[in-house]
Amino acid sequence: MTEQVTRATFDEVMVPSYAPAAIIPVRGEGSRVWDQEGKEYIDFAGGIAVTALGHSHPTLVNTMREQAGKLWHLSNIMTNEPALRLAKKLTEKTFADRVFFANSGAEANEAAFKLARRYAFDHFGPEKNEIISFYQSFHGRTLFTVSVGGQAKYKEGFEPTPGGIHHCAFNDIEAVKALVSDKTCAIVMEPIQGEGGIIPADKEFAKQIRQLCDEHNALLVYDEVQSGVGRTGTLYAYEQLGVTPDILTSAKALGNGFPVGAMLATESVAKSLAFGTHGSTYGGNPMAAAIAEAVIEIIDTDEVLNGVKHRHQMFVDALTAINEKYDVFKEIRGMGLLVGAEVKEKYAGHAKDFFSHASNEGLLMLVAGPNVLRFTPSLIIPDEDIKEGFARFERAVAQTVSDHQ
Repeated sequence: MTEQVTRATFDEVMVPSYAPAAIIPVRGEGSRVWDQEGKEYIDFAGGIAVTALGHSHPTLVNTMREQAGKLWHLSNIMTNEPALRLAKKLTEKTFADRVFFANSGAEANEAAFKLARRYAFDHFGPEKNEIISFYQSFHGRTLFTVSVGGQAKYKEGFEPTPGGIHHCAFNDIEAVKALVSDKTCAIVMEPIQGEGGIIPADKEFAKQIRQLCDEHNALLVYDEVQSGVGRTGTLYAYEQLGVTPDILTSAKALGNGFPVGAMLATESVAKSLAFGTHGSTYGGNPMAAAIAEAVIEIIDTDEVLNGVKHRHQMFVDALTAINEKYDVFKEIRGMGLLVGAEVKEKYAGHAKDFFSHASNEGLLMLVAGPNVLRFTPSLIIPDEDIKEGFARFERAVAQTVSDHQ
């Protein structure tokens, strides 16, 4: 008999690095989930931009079952068919020539940052090792990735962290110019900052960053862990900026919830991760690769990608209508189905109040810092779920406004 667990069980057995909500979802279908009590929720969170095809997608369930009956794991002293098929798809559909598979976004970024330094070491020597990143960026929770990330709170208590990393304001090209030098090996950026507040890169800024990298023999690294795999309406967001990076990282939606990450690179850059320089026990395992291949096949279609643009407008229109009625947001921004609504000063620091009331109303959503509400639903969420979700969200907004009067 399965042992009954509750939210209190978390406090008894888990490291307290998370503070999860009281609800415990036990079943999902499409963009709806049900908790232990049978209460239904509409999912505008998507596991933080992960379940891009919703819950229990039948094609992915069948893919998992089929692969589970063949091979789950192979060590990296050999390769496997699903990994090679997935790598071929990713290189055919992007700028990249080579792929390294990992298990998460943090691992993909770790590989990317190591490759950037190794490439500079190979071609220019050990002095060219500095990385430029941006305030409010987020690249993962390993020691290297929190160091490149631009949020000091994630480094606190874990110092000394790796050196040679500099930060400046996002979308401020003059600030970057003040930092870049011949010692710079890479500039790392998100095409749209996710955890930092849903802040898209200006196109001109992105183009000038590419130019600075070329002028200083530095690599351009795009972290597309959150923005990739159709989230912004193209397979990867760089396609909309008119800029091609040298290295790109992908995870989250790539496996629709099954752990998988990928680092993509050009052939000339990838050569620096020569035999023995980096590895991953589980990276590119047959289960993860088979599922990710099915995800890419479904998402990289006109039907899904054009549908993202349609749904983006539905979200913006619904948020705008609610704001006209309740006057709670000072800006609604984002790309595709990575949408942020920044609250006005009256609600500064209280984004979680909206989140909590939404949960009570049967809506799952997110925050991005203390002042921004974040929406990252399935890319194929039905229109009727969007409408019903915003009906619930409006009730949550009304309750929050009442609380603050």
